[in-house]
Amino acid sequence: MHEITESTAGDVADLVRRDLLQRYGPMIGDDDLRTALGYKSMDAFRQALARKTVPVPVFSLENRRGKFALAQDIAVWLSARREGAVKEMNRAGDGIHHADAGRSA
Repeated sequence: MHEITESTAGDVADLVRRDLLQRYGPMIGDDDLRTALGYKSMDAFRQALARKTVPVPVFSLENRRGKFALAQDIAVWLSARREGAVKEMNRAGDGIHHADAGRSA
């Protein structure tokens, strides 16, 4: 079974950050922000804002409509979620690998 390495978390964050910067610039707002954070609808995003459960710092800008977040913050958050998933996958993979090794011995 192919194991995904955890040591690339910083590389992943950098790749995501560069992609977000290229697409949106240093700040992401409105529907793009909702999409980048994975909310299915603007109502779900508004509800998260009201409940203060948005996973990155979100702010308003004077004379601008809507909420904004930094591409950097979103990249770090996304790569941390991925790192957790990779660790969980590798733990599950280790359990399966050891069980299979025990059977063939």
